[in-house]
Amino acid sequence: MTQRAFPILFITATRIGDAVLSSGLIKMLADQIPNARFTIVAGPLAAPLFAHVPGLDRVIVMEKGKGKGHWFKLWNQVRHKKWSLIVDLRGSATALFLRRDKRAIWKKIPGEVVHKVVDAARTLKLEGDPPPPFLYITPEVQALADEMLGLNQGGETGPILAVGPAANWVGKVWPIERFTQTAAQLLDKDGPMAGGRLLILGGPDDTRMVEELRMASARGRTIDLTGKVDLLTAYACLKRASLFIGNDSGLMHIAAAAGTPTIGLFGPSDERRYAPWGEHAVAVRGPRTFEQFLAIDPELSQAIRHMSDLPVATVFKAAKALLAKVAGTVPPEPVAAEASDVTAEPQAQASAAEAAPDPAPEEPAAPISEAPADVSSEPAGEELAGDQLESAAQPDRD
Repeated sequence: MTQRAFPILFITATRIGDAVLSSGLIKMLADQIPNARFTIVAGPLAAPLFAHVPGLDRVIVMEKGKGKGHWFKLWNQVRHKKWSLIVDLRGSATALFLRRDKRAIWKKIPGEVVHKVVDAARTLKLEGDPPPPFLYITPEVQALADEMLGLNQGGETGPILAVGPAANWVGKVWPIERFTQTAAQLLDKDGPMAGGRLLILGGPDDTRMVEELRMASARGRTIDLTGKVDLLTAYACLKRASLFIGNDSGLMHIAAAAGTPTIGLFGPSDERRYAPWGEHAVAVRGPRTFEQFLAIDPELSQAIRHMSDLPVATVFKAAKALLAKVAGTVPPEPVAAEASDVTAEPQAQASAAEAAPDPAPEEPAAPISEAPADVSSEPAGEELAGDQLESAAQPDRD
């Protein structure tokens, strides 16, 4: 008897952060469906995250084109196969035009504010705790990361403080000199990470901006990998870090997915949706709420350094408290926060009562122009609920 393959078409996000936040669904499907074969669709930046998914047949890089042409191109690439399951986290109508047994399509719930991890899990109608973000790497990738960190063959010891000083928009960037000051306090001989090293991570375009941080750091105690490693190698490096501090960015979500204690710095973005996810992940902001930033910059697009009101003292305090919690030297309950602190974990943030304006989905378009606008017009019986996963995974037998 042989098991027939269970082909899954998984359409995920264009942005790195959103793709990471939904990655736990892939692990859940891989764990529950041993004969799963994945075709994963992602944007150019996020696609490398899925290179080592078990049962991977193909990663399709979907680049946005003029109009909705990229959806038609995708449909043409995948229309020749009958899919056992289609998961579409982009909310398109692609599944309506493909042969499939089951489909799960993300649907926007107007006015509701939930964390993106929860939002992704709802697509599969999962109950209970949602699958946490998870990325697959090979032993070779981890070995390369360890070599870069000097950890092979009894090398360096001591804690590693990782920082991600960049973001995709200047409005979300904490001043670089404050990263420098915070790192100095944490790594000081009397600091909570005394004797440790500083790991700087970022993309190729971030090398100039981190120069001040690199120059001000202790010589011989700094590992600058800015622009030198890919996303999965960065993930492997972060698995060895004792703490990560970074702006709201894809790298911040990669750090939390690696299980690294993570401090996410927030201002003009909503931590109720995008806080780093995990038991040891917290979001910190200055005195202004997300809604106050929206009042100043409604489109969240102006070249304003919004993060300048977040003081070093607030970040240092949050980092020290998180390190103590991880070490088990303080109770797990949240430390009482000052008026300028927001250090709630993402599960608590997701339950905030007041809803902020919900951004539109990245591409809620159909693959061809004749597609109906409402994907719910398909018979409801074909939607995949969480309790159907086990039965859907049962192999056909020859």
